[in-house]
Amino acid sequence: DRLGIEFDESPSSRDPTAVKRSPRRAAKSPRVERAGPSRGPSRVLYRETSVHGQHGAVDVGRGRERETQGSWQAELGSGRLRDVRVLVTGATGFVGSRLVPRLRGAGCEVAAHDRDLDVSDAEAVDAALARIEPDAVVHLAAVTSVSASRDEPARTYRVNYLGTRALLEAVTRRASGARVLLVGSSEQYGPAAPGASAFQEDAPLRPASPYARTKAAADLLGGIYARRGLDVVRARAFNHTGPGQSDAFVASSFARQAAEIACGLRPPRLEVGNLESVRDFLDVDDVVEAYVRLLDRRVPAEIYNVASGVGRRIAELLEALLGLAGVEAELRTDPKRYRPTDCSVGDAGRLRAATGWSPRTPFASTLARLLDHWRRALSAS
Repeated sequence: DRLGIEFDESPSSRDPTAVKRSPRRAAKSPRVERAGPSRGPSRVLYRETSVHGQHGAVDVGRGRERETQGSWQAELGSGRLRDVRVLVTGATGFVGSRLVPRLRGAGCEVAAHDRDLDVSDAEAVDAALARIEPDAVVHLAAVTSVSASRDEPARTYRVNYLGTRALLEAVTRRASGARVLLVGSSEQYGPAAPGASAFQEDAPLRPASPYARTKAAADLLGGIYARRGLDVVRARAFNHTGPGQSDAFVASSFARQAAEIACGLRPPRLEVGNLESVRDFLDVDDVVEAYVRLLDRRVPAEIYNVASGVGRRIAELLEALLGLAGVEAELRTDPKRYRPTDCSVGDAGRLRAATGWSPRTPFASTLARLLDHWRRALSAS
């Protein structure tokens, strides 16, 4: 079609929007674990990395040099990203609210936009890019809930796909030298059978919801713009959680219910879905660190999974949270939350090789902070 995306329309496919890609390389089976309780300043041009990893000096759309403290890699390591202008969309969301201070703390000049900028309004996005003239763009703005995407598929398409298209068009016109980080999702791969090997970046995309389909389409659109010469990096983040996450997501939902039981605000019963499915969980702060590293111009403009490589059963996640809360509960299956048993674990080897990134936060610590967040929120209310 006009997007340059090939859809699987074979009679055997129940999902007419499943994207056909090359077969996945063999990968090691994911680990399944239980969740337990410088030099001096120098004047240089920023350098644009092409999709093939070749470097050529560019003026980041401004026609002038900037003072820097060596390369982007040195700046990231030193925490002094001075005079680097970053546009962040979705800046007040779960991830954006952590990314913005992280970038500012590193010395970046951050233009943070959320609901004040409708990313699907092409004229508004173009005006914002012309005004900001960013060196880098982190595109977080999206409808992120699978259930919300099913309730509002048209809005999901407008924000997730048309918003990405408007952004890429505006970058092409107004900041063609900027690095663009498109944040996608493991949902793009679709579910795998229990025990399947970890997803690598060349795995077929089989999105199974309006959220996943729009994210897959936006991701592939980013690839088209990369081939046209834009410096586009595509991140596919696996499940991440932490304090402040909406209870529309499984870990935060369980943490809130456990905190309510512990505070005597609900009877000792929890509404659950399929507890046998396996997911790859990360701490949100580790995900933010991955995104910051992907802004480094020395990192090739490719697709990167952001994942731990560790599979955890949903039941183990729940058991750990109940243990941390010091409560027991009767479990009731909610048909609205139930999906067939599946597995989604990612292989982040490419990201590690390119940036040295690896998750640092112990999963038990992530859960403890999440539970404490809900305890404080409930006490305050």
